[in-house]
Amino acid sequence: MINLKINGIAVSVPEGSTILDAAKLANVRIPTLCYLKDVQCVGSCRMCLVEATGARGLVTACTYPVTEGMEVRTNTPKVRKSRKTTIELILSTHKKKCLSCVRSMNCELQKLALEYNAEEDRFGTDHDLKPIDDLSASVVRDNSKCIMCTRCVAACNNQTIGAIGPKNRGYAKTIGSPYDVSLAFTPCVNCGQCVVACPVGALYEKSAVADVWGAIVDPEKQVVFYTAPSVRATLGEAFSFPVGTNVEGKMVTAIKQLGDVKCFNMDITADLTIMEEATELLGRLKNGGVTPMFTSCCPGWIKFAEHYYPELIPNISSCKSPQEMFSAVLKTYYCEKHGIDPKNLYVVSVIPCTAKKFEVAREELGGYTDAALTTRELAKMIKEAGIDFANLPDSEYDLPFGEASGAGAIFGATGGVMEAALRTAAIKLGGKGAPLEFKEVRGTAGVKEAEYEVGGVKVKVAVASGLNNARKVIESVKSGEKNYTFIEIMACPGGCINGGGQPYVHDEVRNNIDLKAVRAQALYDYDKERAVRRSHENPAVNVLYKEYFGEPNSHKAHKLLHTTYSKREKY
Repeated sequence: MINLKINGIAVSVPEGSTILDAAKLANVRIPTLCYLKDVQCVGSCRMCLVEATGARGLVTACTYPVTEGMEVRTNTPKVRKSRKTTIELILSTHKKKCLSCVRSMNCELQKLALEYNAEEDRFGTDHDLKPIDDLSASVVRDNSKCIMCTRCVAACNNQTIGAIGPKNRGYAKTIGSPYDVSLAFTPCVNCGQCVVACPVGALYEKSAVADVWGAIVDPEKQVVFYTAPSVRATLGEAFSFPVGTNVEGKMVTAIKQLGDVKCFNMDITADLTIMEEATELLGRLKNGGVTPMFTSCCPGWIKFAEHYYPELIPNISSCKSPQEMFSAVLKTYYCEKHGIDPKNLYVVSVIPCTAKKFEVAREELGGYTDAALTTRELAKMIKEAGIDFANLPDSEYDLPFGEASGAGAIFGATGGVMEAALRTAAIKLGGKGAPLEFKEVRGTAGVKEAEYEVGGVKVKVAVASGLNNARKVIESVKSGEKNYTFIEIMACPGGCINGGGQPYVHDEVRNNIDLKAVRAQALYDYDKERAVRRSHENPAVNVLYKEYFGEPNSHKAHKLLHTTYSKREKY
């Protein structure tokens, strides 16, 4: 242990710790811009400069190692002046359209500028307005607002995609894609991890808000919303609720107050996905089909596989994602049952994911989804409507797609799809007495493994979240090192609860709270409270099969609930 003092506060930290690590233990806040836990630590922004004994000049707290007896000062006049100047230099090349920016009132640069009394025009305004890249179906880039922190680049590289990176040097340095092409023409998988890493408004999702408002006021349209499992655990953050607060009831009330709309529960088609996917897996095991089988719920992972591992397409479940299953059910079964012309039913999904926006545009999925709103976009609509979210009463989802199983809810956490599938597959294979919880596949570790024996059948499973971890699992399978039966992959680290469409969270929160774990716990707590916790016991799903699909993997089910994938070029 290394003993030191920070602003006179004695603290002991393990050898190899940085000044920033020690400051956290001493409850001393040091501002950062380029640093982001688990994403990047390069000390390039110079916001975390401090004075430390034994050092020449100011040093970066995020990278500088502590030494025995060191004394650190984080708030001296020299330090404060340096930080203020740094902010003012950044502002001199930043497009300051703050009032209309997507990050207005929630911008890390704006917050620091206010704290340090920065003059926004001290060094003038010396920048060229750069063209906005909005050709992608999911992500928009406005380089005029980029502050060159490179957190987006690190996030993309951590995902092993590398669709964006620094170009040129010195004052001419920018962030962009190779050969200046749009993100739409790169192997970008639309995961949006660059968006949630960006501290300003240089990256944001392609908004569907205007289209949805238009549909709500269109007298010829009947509008239905449905919400993804993880949104209930994250939407509250946009309204200052503590991280991990389940706001399902208020969320449903708020959606219904947007206009004459219905609100359904996507957990139901998460359960439907399990019925189809588990049946598909059991069929492969029984008939000698291709294994290991990979889950297909995550559109970011699917596009990644199409670009980088097209040889694995036969291994991927043919099931559509819960989003696309729900939209298909609504535009067929629901419309037929209620005498609605599918052209007049406007289907809106509320999702934690920017990749779902790309998924909406995939022709092979049938075009059933009209719009996909991120958690952030839903929050924007609620605020725009003047709804007092914090004081709303709770409401229930509309029938017939209201109550779902706890298994459907845990889809939002890494390992949740696997556990939900195992709950049903174990019953199918082993009958009564099969376990209800499979805790070995829970947790935020990048890769998890487990082996179960149910009904005399050994099932070895793996779970990976984050595409760097997906590569590790895939390469271990291809090399013959590992032999799995079933593999779950989520593109975003931690799964959907950490998706690219979730509420913006300042770095000082992300750096000190395990967002993935806290948000996921909200879903597991919700699961425990459900009367039904296995997908095949969901009454709404059973009605769907009885009245429409017949049985899992039936001809009609394959026509509406399954799809195909195609190889895509890497570059």
